[in-house]
Amino acid sequence: MSQRPYRYDIVGSFLRPAYLKEARAQFANGEISKDELTAVEDKAIKELVEKEKTVGLKAVTDGEFRRRMWHLDFLEELDGVQHVDQTNWSVEFKGDKPKGATLTFTDKVDFPADHPFLSHFAYLKSIAGDVDLKQTIPSPSMLHLIACVRSSDTYQPIARYKDNEDLLLDNIAKAYIKAVHAFYDLGCRYLQLDDTSWGEFCDASKRKKYAQKGINVDEVGRKYVKMINQIIDAKPADMTITMHICRGNFRSTWFSSGGYEPVADILFKNCHVDGFFLEYDSDRSGDFRPLSFIQNQRVVLGLITSKFPELEDPEAVKARIQEATTYVPLDQLCLSTQCGFSSTEEGNKITDEDQWKKLALIKEIAEEVWKDC
Repeated sequence: MSQRPYRYDIVGSFLRPAYLKEARAQFANGEISKDELTAVEDKAIKELVEKEKTVGLKAVTDGEFRRRMWHLDFLEELDGVQHVDQTNWSVEFKGDKPKGATLTFTDKVDFPADHPFLSHFAYLKSIAGDVDLKQTIPSPSMLHLIACVRSSDTYQPIARYKDNEDLLLDNIAKAYIKAVHAFYDLGCRYLQLDDTSWGEFCDASKRKKYAQKGINVDEVGRKYVKMINQIIDAKPADMTITMHICRGNFRSTWFSSGGYEPVADILFKNCHVDGFFLEYDSDRSGDFRPLSFIQNQRVVLGLITSKFPELEDPEAVKARIQEATTYVPLDQLCLSTQCGFSSTEEGNKITDEDQWKKLALIKEIAEEVWKDC
């Protein structure tokens, strides 16, 4: 088994420093150029990477510092995909609300050779030194979920995909295969697919609403697993691809609730990813019993919350790890926060100091539980 995911790991996003937020606002208002914004982003990312290395992370990210949102920035840069502003978001957060947006298809979905995330990764590699690099991108499921499932009331397929959803899913898979190999050619060996679709499919109220619209989420889930496996099965042998399952993360709020039971058989038993990053920081995520469906993947237990500043009790976390071993051997388990600290540029309601204390706690616990880390 690959050493990735690492015994203590991260989901990927970090709080943006104030000067970066200011620069992004200045760019939006036309006060600075794109090159000037990029220079500020470069500076912030370089400082972040040094902090990640100092706290002892085995793999670092760029904090998603160049993004507005964890998913839209990547998806809307695909060929054949268009960003559409709308009044409300497609899911209802339990508190603060992000700016509304959706995605539509305009042509064949494909991955362009000049996708901006490639240059983003190239910069990270140029400054990171000999530490491992982790690239995070939204799961392919998210493109279909946003454009077709959440927007089922208004979705009108273009001629290419009319009465041929299988072609759409195949085109998405092939676009992602191109993306995987493009990142690999730049030196990426650790790729993470971030996915909130499974969090929704765990939620009884959302499953009911989808059913009322005539959508069988289990059938959709099986299609997503088939699409993801098509991508995973085409990856280079020495590349690790993991999946992070999220129930929503905006300004310390959430939009889905429910244990993994409804998706465990479809996802854990059949998906070929190398590891799952799973939320387990609150009662909303249920218990560990669905982990009995896990095959040979590593499971990263998100037992430390990124939403609130209070530090977890180390002994309580270790007890929960031990509890999880009832269903998955300790050697397959790892530890992280349940999500990133800033899935959108606004960030969660914690301080910069808080996020580093959280990571230090994860490392401390992992080094006690796993002697090989």
